[in-house]
Amino acid sequence: MTADIRASAPTRTVAASASSSTPHRPSRRGRFGVHIFLMAVSLAFLAPLLLAVYASLRPYEETAQHGYFSFPRHLSFAYYRRAYTESGMGKYFTNTLLIAVPGVLITLFLASFVAFAVSRLKLRGGLVLLMFFTAGNLLPQQVIVTPLYVLFNKIPLPWWMSDSQMMYDSYWAVIIVNIGFQLGFCVFVLANFMRTLPQEILEAAIVDGAGVWTQFWRITLPLCRPALAALGTLEFTWIYNDFLWALIFISNPDKLPITSSLNNLRGQFFTDYNLLAAGSVLVALPTILVFLLLQRHFIAGLTLGSTKG
Repeated sequence: MTADIRASAPTRTVAASASSSTPHRPSRRGRFGVHIFLMAVSLAFLAPLLLAVYASLRPYEETAQHGYFSFPRHLSFAYYRRAYTESGMGKYFTNTLLIAVPGVLITLFLASFVAFAVSRLKLRGGLVLLMFFTAGNLLPQQVIVTPLYVLFNKIPLPWWMSDSQMMYDSYWAVIIVNIGFQLGFCVFVLANFMRTLPQEILEAAIVDGAGVWTQFWRITLPLCRPALAALGTLEFTWIYNDFLWALIFISNPDKLPITSSLNNLRGQFFTDYNLLAAGSVLVALPTILVFLLLQRHFIAGLTLGSTKG
């Protein structure tokens, strides 16, 4: 009898420990509540875009008489054709690409160098350097508007870089400002991502005789493609949506980005807000397409950098 009790005691202990180590699964009611909350948040973010699309498909006379939340009697894409032709979006979209594409590529290129130096190389003051780049994001943009305006009016450029032969009223003025403000964030994200990469990979490369450039270009940088894709998506969206810097540093209307093209849809005495809504949807469409195309890499870049090892 005593032997049976002693024999069954370890079995009960193992069963108790196994049951205690089993992860607790959330109840069905809890999961349902989380889904409802996420759907509500998603709807709150999508509501302005959906309302703009809904208004852009309706004639102004109909919404003026019955209101924007009334049942539609006639839907048409005519406003989209008018918005594209009357605002000259094709020209402004080209200007935006001339600003956004070099800005994103140069920012990621420089940020990857700095992030590799502060995260993978044993540099003195590497943490201070990382804090210096990150602290630049805390500087309010409005503080440096006047100094940059005066400075750019005194910096000459060759004719093949600017037809005005000055930094002011050139694409490079907007590109440099965007690089300066986005570089710190990219360095911070890439440095944290590179710290999650196994150190044994670089140690094996060093044993094989790989130099610093080989370690960076052929080993570390290819492993950072998810993070670079995520940052590229964010950077393109931020630079694409920028309106302040182009308005300050570009005086030629033919050089302004696409965000300023919406001003061409506003009349002096009357504004058709349905036409303006159609133009806003057309302006937002490229960033939505970029995110949808790079969505897999964007999510992978965010999740891979969240764990170490």
